[in-house]
Amino acid sequence: MSMGAYDEDEHERREQKASEVDADFDGARSEYRGTVEYDSGDSAEELLDAFEQIKSE
Repeated sequence: MSMGAYDEDEHERREQKASEVDADFDGARSEYRGTVEYDSGDSAEELLDAFEQIKSE
C-alpha cells in the first residue's frame, strides 16, 4: 500500500466516525463575573525611542 492510501475498510471506518454526533457535552454557557483592565503600556513615542536604542546597539 502506498503512502497516503488506505483500503475500503479504513474509508468506511472514517466515514462512520465523521458521521457520528457527539452530544455528550454541557450546552450551557459559562457566566463569568469580574472586571477587565487593559494597560496600554508606554506611549508610541517611548516605544519608538526604545526601538531605536535597541537597534543602535
